[in-house]
Amino acid sequence: MSKLTPLIEAMSSLDRSWGDAEDATDLTREQLIAIDSAIGMVKRRLDAVHADVAAGISRESRPELGAGGLAKQQGYRTPAKLIAATTGVSTGDAIRLIKVGEATAPRADLLGDRLPARYPLVREALSDGAVSSQVAGLIISLLDRCRIAAGPERTSEGERILTEAAVGLSLDDVRKLIVRAEAWLDPDGVEPRAEEQRAKRSLTMFERDGMVHLNALLDPESAAPVITAIRGYVTAAFAARQDAPDPDAPDADRRTVPMLQADALSLFGSHMLGCTAQTPALAGATVVVRMTLQDLQAGTGSATIDGIDQPISISAARRMAADGGIIPCVLGGDSEVLDWGRRRRLFTPAQRLALAERDGGCAMCGLPPGMAKAHHIRWWRRDAGPTDLANGVLLCETCHHRIHDNGWDIRIDPPGQGNTVWFVPPPHVDPARTPRRGGRARFDIAA
Repeated sequence: MSKLTPLIEAMSSLDRSWGDAEDATDLTREQLIAIDSAIGMVKRRLDAVHADVAAGISRESRPELGAGGLAKQQGYRTPAKLIAATTGVSTGDAIRLIKVGEATAPRADLLGDRLPARYPLVREALSDGAVSSQVAGLIISLLDRCRIAAGPERTSEGERILTEAAVGLSLDDVRKLIVRAEAWLDPDGVEPRAEEQRAKRSLTMFERDGMVHLNALLDPESAAPVITAIRGYVTAAFAARQDAPDPDAPDADRRTVPMLQADALSLFGSHMLGCTAQTPALAGATVVVRMTLQDLQAGTGSATIDGIDQPISISAARRMAADGGIIPCVLGGDSEVLDWGRRRRLFTPAQRLALAERDGGCAMCGLPPGMAKAHHIRWWRRDAGPTDLANGVLLCETCHHRIHDNGWDIRIDPPGQGNTVWFVPPPHVDPARTPRRGGRARFDIAA
């Protein structure tokens, strides 16, 4: 089969979805969704072809060819410059595309015998249109960085998990996945990286145009209580807005999120200076540090902080656990009773921790746990739904209303004790009602 056959098929699907419309204004909602999906497949298929071609251009422009190299014959100093000029991308993007092509292209040994690609699973995912060249580039860069420290077997396992987990994720979500995967591939590198990050922390203050500017650069350990406290204040402010007797009153709270965050910082500073005013309660303002029991006992590996993507070392987690307001959530040991049936309506703090571990925050849009609440999938009053983990999901207020107002369904797999949240759109959104995966982008060793 020709390398172009999958691309041609994707183009044909796009053409069928477009139909007879002259431009996008003539398209129905169903067509817009179908065309957007088809465009994504076309771009990913084209990425696979382009990466292959980029590797070929690089091969034919290798330094030993001198002036006879392909790029120099065309008037360009490097193959990346040639690709950048002909496709309109940056030189950096062209370099990354060449690296993807070289890492996924078949190789040959010294005798000319054919060898598999350096990363065959990434090659397969790229060729199938499952991932884009940008996603493939992130995975390849990580594996290249860690392959010596991780060893061949762990590197191959990391490649498998990442290529499977990255399907259907945005580039931003894949970046979060990569950060967590690096801590697994190179656990000994977490603490040195943390020390390097901590050495770079800074806070600068200056005045300009009558305003005071604060620029902060914080390592995850230092940032955790700051972010958690500010987000807790913002959440409490929005909760107070909902309970306001007259939300349309002239003096109603209409502050934006950046304004609320600035006010939170000012309030906390005043409180530390001995302010006697009562500090507002901060909804969910607790720093949660998560680690496995095995890592905690061994003192190796890494831990994560709710709301922060960058992992921290186990020693940093132990230091944080010694402070007030920090909950070390050790996974794998004995736990509290997490299913309450109909005996109580509200989810317990222990259940919220378990839901945050599964969902990573709002299961639909990804807001951090401190900005989400536990909701019953089968409603407490209407459906007599139990207050059990299998019937709970973390949702921010906006997504909660979106689901209830628009008729979305929520499903947990496997039923009864699952770890995967699925959102099923109503027929007017998707006639086929194709489930969409929710919850955190996980780097799960058992995947």
